[in-house]
Amino acid sequence: MNRIPVYFMPGLAASSAIFEKISLPENDFEMILLEWEIPLDNETLPQYAKRISDKIVHPNPVLIGVSFGGILVQEMAQFINVRKVIIISSVKTSLEFPLRMKVAKTTKAYKLIPTTLLANIESLSQFSFGEKINQRLKLYEKFLRVRDKRYLDWAVEQIILWERTLADENVIHIHGDQDDVFPIKNIQNCIVIKGGTHVMILNKFKWFNENLPKIILE
Repeated sequence: MNRIPVYFMPGLAASSAIFEKISLPENDFEMILLEWEIPLDNETLPQYAKRISDKIVHPNPVLIGVSFGGILVQEMAQFINVRKVIIISSVKTSLEFPLRMKVAKTTKAYKLIPTTLLANIESLSQFSFGEKINQRLKLYEKFLRVRDKRYLDWAVEQIILWERTLADENVIHIHGDQDDVFPIKNIQNCIVIKGGTHVMILNKFKWFNENLPKIILE
């Protein structure tokens, strides 16, 4: 029997190392990890999605994306035939964005985000922000791979300006009820993970390892 190819796309600026604890039965599935690339000048999200989808070498793959990676795999599915699209800690349309992101779009406040700070997390983590934020900075330090300011500015803008308002009913959406980036109250039609935060791909990996095979095969 041919194994099912499953491509994984990490979240904004993250490396595929966020999937290090995810394992699917090797007899049935082949896991392929994708990475972010630096956008070309004036590259739109659909153009970027087309470029990344050119890296897909299997017919009818499963695409799994986390956060901004979830938005990207939905765009990639416009260019290739897919068996399934699964998004984690993400959104299916811009209508699921929290109010602050909608306001950022209207006011263009997202242009003020100091992405240079993200690019230099080591210096940021020298400051004491309290236990919770320092823990998160340690995570970022480990998993944030793309420190290029051009990529970070581009990615923030692509998220905020994402225009999709009609959800693809075939997309499977897995979301945590404690997600502070995309609060659950704005999310429609999803599989809810109790206690799941925006980084639950890291700390709820047992749930994913147990349930992803069934979800893919359904």
